Amino acid sequence: MSAVEAKLAELGLSLPEVVPPLAAYQPAVRSGRYVFTSGQLPMVDGKLPLTGKVGAEVTAEEAKELARTCALNALAAVKSVAGDLDRVARVVKVVGFVASAADFTGQPGVLNGASELLGEVLGDKGVHARSAVGVAVLPLDAPVEVEIQVELTEA
Repeated sequence: MSAVEAKLAELGLSLPEVVPPLAAYQPAVRSGRYVFTSGQLPMVDGKLPLTGKVGAEVTAEEAKELARTCALNALAAVKSVAGDLDRVARVVKVVGFVASAADFTGQPGVLNGASELLGEVLGDKGVHARSAVGVAVLPLDAPVEVEIQVELTEA
């Protein structure tokens, strides 16, 4: 077990299976020392636990937890192409999309769920730049979607 996966276990978490693509793309692609994930939905066992707009059908607190799930799914996608999460030198960038009710402006707080998980699991390697974007709708009516960009150590 890698040190990163041991840390996940310490937190009561484990890496899920990589979420299969919903269309014509790959969950993650490696280019040199970088891994770019596709947008990861908060799928758990092949299903979305909640659907709808944040600030309407979904609370900001629920969405923050869903963003944590997205980040965990993103780490699984990174591992699928990097082979070992201990090779993560740092998370470079996180981009999150929040399906938002018209008056919801708490996107950064929702995305803290993903950012905080990456920090808990990777420590200083999880510190990153980030964008939090409100959108009208996401695939499958998901409340949140997260993608990450990761730099790997030399092989």
